Amino acid sequence: MAQQRSENTREQVMAAAVELFCRLGYDACGVAEICATAGISKGAFYHHFPSKKALFLAIMDRWLQSIDERIAGFRAAGSSVPRVMQAMTGAMESIFTDASGQLPMFMEFMVQASRDQAVWEATIAPYRTYQTQFARMLAEGKDEGSIRVDLDEQSAAWVLIAFLVGTLLQGEVMPEAADWKLVVKTGMRMFLDSVQRSAE
Repeated sequence: MAQQRSENTREQVMAAAVELFCRLGYDACGVAEICATAGISKGAFYHHFPSKKALFLAIMDRWLQSIDERIAGFRAAGSSVPRVMQAMTGAMESIFTDASGQLPMFMEFMVQASRDQAVWEATIAPYRTYQTQFARMLAEGKDEGSIRVDLDEQSAAWVLIAFLVGTLLQGEVMPEAADWKLVVKTGMRMFLDSVQRSAE
């Protein structure tokens, strides 16, 4: 019971922080304001998070973890590499939905990363991880015969990340400019067409 209350308090703090960081920005709100919005004491805050930065990093980690879980789920299915990457397109659609209204938070990650070494390291680490995962997938695709043997999987993995992150950002900045879910589908199809091995 006590553990459940503790977890609920942690969730309240994180939800309040996301709301305030999106609305006011990280620098413009302090622990006191987060506590007031969450309806908790400062003591309760510091029981869960040693600092505002630790809270910020926890929020970022949770967002990234949700993406990790989706990718891992596709890999566990055991399909061919092109099929796994095509399935990831559906995940991107849900990520677009989940990210709706969260652009300010995403931008705060970038802004704080430029000012704080710890945030910087936490921000760039996932990019390196995803690049490694995608490069490994493409290498496995070579082994299974579905991906071109002459493909530079390291560069191709960075291209894929640049496309996905760039599309996510554009979709939030200019939501009415295009059907961004369709853009993701089209872009992924073009990427796969360029890396797949031609039928003999």
